[in-house]
Order: sequence, then structure tokens, then C-alpha cells
Amino acid sequence: KGYSDAAPSRSASKPKKSKKPLKNTATPFEDDGGDPSRPSSPAARKGAVKLELNLSDLLSQLSSHYVRSSTSNKARAAITHCYIRVLKKLDPSKVQASYGEIANHLFSELLGNALVSYDRYRLLLTRKYVQKILADCLASQILAESGRLNAAKTLLNDTLKNYPQVVKEIPEPSKQALVGALGALASLIESLGSVFSTLGDSCQDALIQVLQHPSYTVQIHAAYCLRAFVLACPQQLIHCASICMNNATRELNHLTSGRHSHRRCVGFANGLAAVLSVSPLQPLYGSLEISSRALSVANDLLKNSAKAELRASSTQVQVAWILIGGLMSIGPDFVKIHLPQLLLLWRNALPKPLTRENSAQRDLVELSYLTHVRECALGSILSFLESNQRLVTLDVSIRIAALLQNTVDFLDTLPTKVKDEDPSSRIVPALHFSDLVIMLRRRVIQCYTRLINSGPVAGNDALGESKLLSLAVTLFADPTYSPSSLESSIANSAASFDSIWDVADNRGFGVSGLVQGQTIKPLLGEDIISEQVRWQHKAGDHVDVDDALKTPICGAREHDSVYIHIQNKSQTHEVPDPPATESPKVQEFALEQLMTLGSSGTLQRSPGRRAAVLINTALALLGTTKVAVGETSAGSGDLKHPAVEKALQALLRGFIIDPDRHLRHLGFEALGRLCNSSGNTFTTNEVNTLIELIVSNRDPNARAGYAMALGSIHCHVGGMAAGLHLKKIHGVLMSLCSDPHPVVHHGAIEALAQVADSAGLAFSAYVSSTLGLLAQIWSFDTHNEECASLATSNSVCEVPTPTAVARAIDSIINVLGPDLQDMSKARELVVSLLIQFERDDSPEVRAEGLRCWEHMYLYDPGHVELSSYVQRLQQDIQSQDRSICAIATDGLYNLIRRDARLVFQLGTEGFEEQIWLTLNDRPNVGETTTLIEAWLGQTGLLEAAVWISRIQQVLTKSAATQKEEIPQSSIPAAEPDLQDEEVAGFATGETTQQGAAAVPEPSQELLRWQVRVFALQCLSRLVGVIGKDLEVDSKSTAGHILQTKVGDVIRMAFHASTSSVVELRVGGLKLINQVLIIFGSTPDPDFSEALLLEQYQAQISSALTPAFNADSSPELASAAVNVCATFIATGMVTDVERMGRILKLLVGALESFTTSDSQEIAVGDLHGLSSNAQTMVRMAVLSAWAELQVARTEQRYLDKVMDPHVGKLLPLWLASLQEFARLRFEPDITSHTGPPRPDESLETVYAALNRKTLLKFYQDSWLELVDAIASLIEQDPQLVFAALDGKSSTTQVNGNTLQTNIAYRDEPVAFFFVLFGIAVEALVTRSNHESP
Repeated sequence: KGYSDAAPSRSASKPKKSKKPLKNTATPFEDDGGDPSRPSSPAARKGAVKLELNLSDLLSQLSSHYVRSSTSNKARAAITHCYIRVLKKLDPSKVQASYGEIANHLFSELLGNALVSYDRYRLLLTRKYVQKILADCLASQILAESGRLNAAKTLLNDTLKNYPQVVKEIPEPSKQALVGALGALASLIESLGSVFSTLGDSCQDALIQVLQHPSYTVQIHAAYCLRAFVLACPQQLIHCASICMNNATRELNHLTSGRHSHRRCVGFANGLAAVLSVSPLQPLYGSLEISSRALSVANDLLKNSAKAELRASSTQVQVAWILIGGLMSIGPDFVKIHLPQLLLLWRNALPKPLTRENSAQRDLVELSYLTHVRECALGSILSFLESNQRLVTLDVSIRIAALLQNTVDFLDTLPTKVKDEDPSSRIVPALHFSDLVIMLRRRVIQCYTRLINSGPVAGNDALGESKLLSLAVTLFADPTYSPSSLESSIANSAASFDSIWDVADNRGFGVSGLVQGQTIKPLLGEDIISEQVRWQHKAGDHVDVDDALKTPICGAREHDSVYIHIQNKSQTHEVPDPPATESPKVQEFALEQLMTLGSSGTLQRSPGRRAAVLINTALALLGTTKVAVGETSAGSGDLKHPAVEKALQALLRGFIIDPDRHLRHLGFEALGRLCNSSGNTFTTNEVNTLIELIVSNRDPNARAGYAMALGSIHCHVGGMAAGLHLKKIHGVLMSLCSDPHPVVHHGAIEALAQVADSAGLAFSAYVSSTLGLLAQIWSFDTHNEECASLATSNSVCEVPTPTAVARAIDSIINVLGPDLQDMSKARELVVSLLIQFERDDSPEVRAEGLRCWEHMYLYDPGHVELSSYVQRLQQDIQSQDRSICAIATDGLYNLIRRDARLVFQLGTEGFEEQIWLTLNDRPNVGETTTLIEAWLGQTGLLEAAVWISRIQQVLTKSAATQKEEIPQSSIPAAEPDLQDEEVAGFATGETTQQGAAAVPEPSQELLRWQVRVFALQCLSRLVGVIGKDLEVDSKSTAGHILQTKVGDVIRMAFHASTSSVVELRVGGLKLINQVLIIFGSTPDPDFSEALLLEQYQAQISSALTPAFNADSSPELASAAVNVCATFIATGMVTDVERMGRILKLLVGALESFTTSDSQEIAVGDLHGLSSNAQTMVRMAVLSAWAELQVARTEQRYLDKVMDPHVGKLLPLWLASLQEFARLRFEPDITSHTGPPRPDESLETVYAALNRKTLLKFYQDSWLELVDAIASLIEQDPQLVFAALDGKSSTTQVNGNTLQTNIAYRDEPVAFFFVLFGIAVEALVTRSNHESP
């Protein structure tokens, strides 16, 4: 069936039963050797029936198969691929118009289906797939910028705003629909950035409403979405925080009213914590008042919780610790003031437990309450350790370790088994007592892990005395694990158990979530992340759909709410695993205990739990060896003890022969590091033993494990120590490469590649034999997946030999290096293989082949046909496979660094356009931007005109050749002032000039705003380079070209400064400022009596207007103020009366800072700024006036501008320099830890919190202020010295009363040492020194 947009809902009627064919009619599959039948008569025949489906029926065909209980998870992954491919094949404009229909289908038919929602793993897997379809497929690859904005509006209006139910006819969205919509909206907000601000008010209202949902899952996802929203639109931060704070306070007063206030309180608290965690990332928009108020509310809740009823008390405590946890993410400068108080609160929440007998006398409600309170308190400690490592001193580390030990002792007193639990006795209705215990154990392990990595080494003694070791080992290796579902019990039976990776119950018998197939998540503080074997990562644009099946558990944000406010901006896409599957990462282990637990008879009867224990144990030992060889930030351990080495050796040898290849991978990685740690003697014995075992053991899994162990040992030992065993290891691996079993020869080839990489030049003697064998293996039938036997066909698909061969060839090329130029036979064989790689169907092989060509050209460019290579890279940079695209981009970058002009000459037509479109497809990929920057750096001065035209085309280019209909609700751009006829003509008519690219029609879609911002940055960089070149050579060719193109540059800056994207507006103003600095005083070549830029002054003035509107930002206002000062100082307008609104804006801003209080400070229509934002704008204004004061020494018309305001400016300049000196030379402001005094203001209490933010503003402006004061001394020294001495002066500042004589005296003025210290510090500091 085909798709048709105009097809009716059920257009395909049921076909009639076909008649039985005649006997003498030949079917297409018959071949009787007879004469071909005669052609049919020309009689009219009935036309073929065309069957079509509309979009709804098309999606229903897929969903009907997805939701069947008999459908396997692999089949669901395949159906997800079908969804993605179907949507990509449809017309993008139709997909954009049908986004609401597609989203509602996914929410209702998939997430809302009962067969999906009742199974936890199936639900989380489906949620991940729905997010993949909506975010990675639709939002990232199909929808343009306006389409994504309309999609966000659709989610807000059609789903989120329908909760709670508003219209009786429209049903309230389900819990799963809300979760899916929130996830899709968060991804749209992250991609749109500041463009989303047009929907700010609507989004804020919807998210605040959804935070009240009774479901904890919906609340957590709403809090995460709120965090993404505030991060993209920081001007909403204070408003959102205030609403959450007020609502939480209101609901806390109704905890006993029975209207679900306890759930609403938790929702608003998580939302407030998420918003507060954005404050360090957006320091210009934070509020000290709200942060201080949140801490005060938390303290009051903890104090009053003892007086409340038990369940109300648990809610108060939970809300309090959530708020404190969110405040911890603000950073050490905020936390250190309250650290003594926090330590006291933690000590009260985590006291030493009473005896086991006393605990036995408590009922289940009390035990649940005590467990819940401890878990909440530890959540705030975890947030503290994550964001305040500077405060974790030896004393703090010991105190926290004691609190953790108290918690471990408390866990020991809890009953191991609980009788039938009455739902009415639960503190949290959705959580059993056992769930609370598991969550508390997880939190203890998390805190211990952070403490080990962030605390001082001396504090580890306290950890060594704790029961951490026994707790950790018991958690991941306890054989008495009992599955809590019927499906798990059935899967655990010895007869039905196949693999732990296929259990799919979101528990996996307690297997660690750190292992996902062959991928191992790095340890906390791991410095050296070992390179994953490349064949582990399948190629493809949506390979993570299949990767989700590599683990029996699925992460979700509701598993750990603390993750919302402890993650930084780059980690927000990580989701926590379920509490029972988070592995403890400890650094030492009781090996005897592990061996005893591993051989337990209980495990032999429970194959599922046994597999999980083996995986967890292997992962723990791998972490131990990583610490031992110094790959983590923790202190290196010591495993050099015969008993320890023997125990480790016995365990790891058992792992590397296991049928589970993921367990084998953990085993040989740990064994290689163990040999590195234990020395030469141990390594020699281990290598010899492994070779003997390879000879004697014929099991394919064992031989493969031994082969990879040899490669791992050589890789991790390295150097001369590994060179002693190179000959033996190479001989054995060469022999195993010929083994017909795919698991064996694949492992041997991978090990051989590892050996070649680690051996380097020492492997040169073995290159010829290895290369010949690899060439033979490539053509072997036994090593080809198409010729695999029935018994090994699945193994061939899991471990593709061609990819391993290509990887090994790349290693051989790196070994030979420049010697390839002299080795003709080896080079010809390598080139022949690379040509075969190019023609292979496997994307993994093609990716490795590209990497081989890159290294081949690096070492032997003379024997690589450059034109073919460049055209191949040109083709591959647009590949849908991310790995191929990344490798091609890297190869192209290396070529451009050599000769950019030659590269683009060899490319085919449209090469440059393809590069920009590649960046548009993946704007967050840094390789493409690095390539363009290298291209610009090499050819910018030589091709200045070409680059200006190129960037102009990028800024006005349509993203697709096909026109797309953009709804009327697209982003409203800031309108330029078109009342001026000259401005209006500039905005619309000048685009028809020669050499200018046409502005896209409204029916076209521009490139993504991130690409346009980057293009504008490139233009700014080009203008800056040309400006420096003009300073050196006034007859610079590039400078002359820029002068002739200045109209185009100002046009681009004008359009950017009046766009709807804040980043573009700031970039446009900065570009105008650069042009004014370079050509402000340049005469017009056609009219020498006029300046070059006089004809553009109206446009420049109009470009500044939006920066002072109410919807502006502090960054934009500061950039506009700088442009105002530069414009006035250039001398384009010398009559004060004609300076108009530009001078009026500067004067108004100065008066605002001198006459208004902090609540009424405004620049134009921009008001309501935070204290940090006010400082930023104030320093920009003072710096602008300082620039005018310096320029007045040469531009006498500025006397009329400056004279009325010098009396106000001089004290402000001196006060700013004094504040700069205080920030610069007092780095430990409020370094004492202790409660603030009641009479201190918030700015004084938290001065250290804002120091780094404010210091940057002063650092950028102080030199202009000093220069202005110095120039003023020459004009009126009496006024300046009176101000320097802290005295007021009545001297009239005008041209008649200037004092030129300096009255010297013995004592310096009061302000002398401030200026002297700043000047000396600047002279003795390197110019590129940026640290405060």
C-alpha cells in the first residue's frame, strides 16, 4: 500500500478472493522450456486498483503491531526504525502540518496502551523510542526552525494546557501523554534556545500547572522541562522561582486538608530546585533574595516538622531537603556561609541509631519515616558533594563519613523481611518499605563515591574504618536476591534462562547499570577513558534505538530526582538507572568474600542472579584495577601482594572464558591492567599461561577470551616490558586468526590490532606477514558472514570480521607511517584493500576505510589521488551515518589546514554549500565549525570579498531548495524603525545591489539560528583580522576590499541586530562597533569632504533601537551602549543637537544610575534588572562615557557633550575603580564560614558569590576608566585631585576655568594607592592572564 495525503480513512476495500488460475497459464516462477505464449489480445482490460492510506491509517498499521504482547523488544526496535523511515519519506511540509496528529498518535496508541504501560521495562523503552521519534527524528532532522516553534506550541496547547481539564468535551491527558509531551517539549526548547522566548509566558503557565499533577513521574519531568525552559529563557528565572516558592508555601499550609497538598508540595519543591540550579549558569538573572528565602523556608520546615503529624512531617522534611539540595548547586561561594548550620542539620537528621532490639519494637510506619528522612537528607549531601568540592576539607570529610557510617549502622538494624505491608501504613503511598531501604542504600553508596573522589586523601582513613566494603559487596554480590515479579521468576529457571541481557524486566536480577553491552560507563573521576573497541559501535543515524536493547534495564528521570539539579549543562541528557541496579563503585574488595559468594549453592540454582553477580563482580574488579594504575582521580591503590594477585587472577581467568562476551570484555580489560600493576614477573607468567591454555582449550569462547586477554595485556603494559612478549603473542594471534569460528578469529584480529597500536615501531618486523594474512582473511569464505554456517550465523552478525580487518589495516598503516613511501608492495596491497572497503555494504567498514585513507594521505600523500579523495569526503560529509560524517569532516579539516584553496578547487560543484548545510543539519557538532574556522583563518585575508559574499549568502540562505509554507505564527522579529525613509529603503531595497544576496521570501526558511550566529562570528573575526592588517599596512588589499564592501557588512549587521534571536542581535551590534572603530574616521573615496559611514548613520541608529526595548537583555543593552559611544566619538555627527536619540540614550542611562535607586534603574525601556545585570550595564555606560572623555582630546566638539556630565562621572569612575580593586585584591571575600549578621545586606553577605561574575565586567572596563581620569587631569587637575582625595569640588568644568597647574604635596591623595596598585598589577601580569 502507498501513502496519500488525500486518501480517505479507509480507502482500501477488502479485495475479492482471486480465482484459481488456469492449468495452462504459466506462473512467473515456472519455466517449462516451451515457446513463449502469444501476446494477449488488444481488448480493453480493467485498470489496476491503487491502494492508498492516509497518515492516520499508516501510523496505525505500525502501532497495531508494536503494542501486541507477542511482539518482541527487537521487533519493537525495528518498528521504531519503520516509524522514522516513514516520516523521513513524507513531505516535510506535511509532517510539519501533522505534528500534532503524529504526537497524539504516539502518546495515545503507544504510551497510552495498557499492554505497554503495565510492563515497566516496556513502558520506559517505548518512552525512549517516542522521544527518539519526536526529538531526534522530527525536531532535529525534519522540522525547520519555525516548524519546531509551532510543534512546541502544539504540545503546549493540545496536551499540557489541557491539564487540569478545562473544556468538558476535551478529556484530560493521561499521565503517560504528559510525560511524553514534556520530554518532547524539553528537547524542542534546547534546540530552539532563545528563540523560544516568544512562547515564554504560555510555557511558564503550562509547566506550573503540570507541576501540580499527583503523579511523581509527571512532576519530575515537568521540573526537568522547567529547568530547560529557564536555561533557554533566563529572563523567566526569577518569575518562575517566585511562583514555585509561593505555591509551595501555600500548599504547605494545607497539608492536613486532604487535597493532595503533600504531592503538590513535592512537585513545586522539585520545580524550584531545578530553577535554582540554573542560577550559576545564568548569573545575570539570578536572585539572592529567592535563594535566601528558600533556605529560610527549609530551616523553618525542619524545625517545625517535629510538631506535625507523621505523614505531614515527612512531606515537610522532604520539601526542606529538596530545597537545600537545589541550593547546594549554586556553588561554594553561597554554601560556605551556611556550612556550619548545614552540618548541624545533617547531624540531627542522621544520628547514631539505637540497637536492633529497639528498632524491632518500632512499627513499620516509624521505620518507614526514619528511612525516608535519612534518604532525603543524604540527597542534599550528595548535591553538596557534587557542586562544592572546594569546601570538602579534612574536617568536613570526616564529619560526613561519620554521618554515612551512622546510616550504614541504621540499615543494619532494619528488619530483613517484612510481613504483609498494610498500604495505609506507608509514608509514601507508591513506595513499599523495601523500596525505601533500597533507595537509602543507593544514596549511601552515591555519597561515599563522591566523598572518595572529592574529599582529601587523608580523609580516606575514616572511610577505611567504615562498613562501606561489606555493604558494597553485599549489594552487588548477595546470592539471596529474590525477583519481585512472576516473569523474572520464570526467566530465572535454569531451563528457560538464556542471557541476562534479554531478561528485559528493568531489574536484570540486580545487574549494574554501568554496563551496557560492550560499553562501560566511566567511573567518577576517571581521567583516562579507555578507547572503546570500534566495532562495538554500530554505524547508523539512529543506532541508539538498537543500543537501548543492550541492557535489561532502562533509565528514567523519576528514578532519582536529585539528578535534575546536580547535572551541569552538558550532562542533562543522562538519565539515572533504577535504584536496585546502580552499582557501587568502590576501590578495594574483600576478594575472599567475593569468591565465596560467587561459588554459593544458591547462585547455582539461580542462573539469572548468578549472571548478574558475575557481571557486577567483574565490573568492580575492573574499577579496582583502574584505580590501581592511576586512571581515576582517587589515590592509586596497591595490589602487589601475592595473595591478592592470585585471587584476582583466579577470578579474572574465569571471566574471560565465559560464554557471555560482555563478561569476557570486562575480564580481559581488568586482566591487562592487573598485569600493568603487578610487574614483569607476574606478566611473564600470565602470558605463558594464557598461551598454554589456548593450545589446550578448544572452546571457542575461551580461545577468544584468551586472545583478547593477550592483546589487552600488551596494550596496557606497553613499552619494553611488553616488547619481551611481542613475538610469542604475535605468533599465537596469527594462528588464531585462521580459526574458522567467527568468535575466535574476530577476537584474534582485534587483539592483533591492539598489539600493533601499542607496539608501534617495534611491530615493523611483523608487518609483512600480518598484512598478507589480513588480505587472505578478507577473501576467506570461512571469514565471510555470507558463508557462515547455521550454528555460527548469529555470532557472525554480532562480531563482524570485515570491520575488525579494516581496523587492523588502520593499525598497520600507523605502524608503517612515512615508511609507506618506500614499501611499494605493502602500499599497493593496502590501497587494494582500501578500495575494497569503499565498495563494502557495511557502514562500519566504510567508516574504517575512511579513517585508513586519512592516515594514508597523512603519511604518503604522493600515492593518494587527491581529487578522488576530496570528492569522496565531499560525498561523505552529508552521510546520514554520524560516524562516517565525523570521520569525513576530520579528514577534510586536515586537508584544509594544508591548502584550503586546492581542496575546494578539486571538489565538485556545490562543495562550499554542502559544508554549511552539514553544519545546519548538526549545529552542535564541533568538527564542522573547527573546519570552517581553519578555512577562514587560511583564506580570509586573501579572499576577503569572497568571504563577505559567502557569509551574506549563509545569513540569507534558505535551508532547503523546496519552499515550505511557514504558518502565520512564526517568530516575530524585532521591527526596525521604518518611519525614516532612508532606513526603510535600506531594510528593503538595498538587497538588489550588485553582489548582494537576496533576502529570502517569507515562504522560505533560513538556516538554523545557531548557524547564522556562527556565520556572523566568522564575519566579525574576518573584520577584526582585516582591521589589524590595516594597522600594519594602510594600503592593505583586504582593507580596501572591506571598505568597498562596508555597505554589505552594515546591512548584515543591521538585519542581525533587528532579528528575534538575542545572540544574533548582540553579534550584529558588535559587528557595527567593529566597523565604526575601523572606518569611523575614513573619508568617503567618492566625496572626500564626507566620511565613509555618514550615509549609514540612520541605519546604525535604527539598529540600536531594539536593544533598549522592554524585551531586551543586559548583554544586548551593554553592546548597544558601546556602539553609541563609538558612534559619537567617530565624528560623523559633530553637532550635539543632531546626535539625537543616540546621545539621549547615553545621557538617560547615566542619569538612571546617578539618580534612581536600585529598584528603578532602567536603560531605555529595559528595567527590572538583577544586581549583577545592573553592574554589567552600569560598567558599559561608564566605559562608554570614558571613551568619549578620551576622544575629546582630539575631537573638540565632544566638549559640549562631556562638560555637563563630568561632575557626575568622575566620582562614579573612581568608585568603580575602587570596587574593582577590592574585588581584584580581596579574593577571599566572606571566606569565613558562619551565619551572616542580621544587619548585613544580601549583597554583602553573598559578595563572594558574585565576585567572579562582577570581576569580568570591571576587568573589561577598568583601563578605559583610568585613561579617562588621566586625560581629565590634563584638563582640570584640581577637580580630579579633589575627587581623588575624597573631597567635593565646586570647580565649574568649562573651557574658561580649566586649571593646568598641579599642586604637588608630600602626602599622596587618599585614592593614590588604589590607582597605583591597579597599574602596577597590570604591568607585571601577562596580557593574556585571565584568572582573577
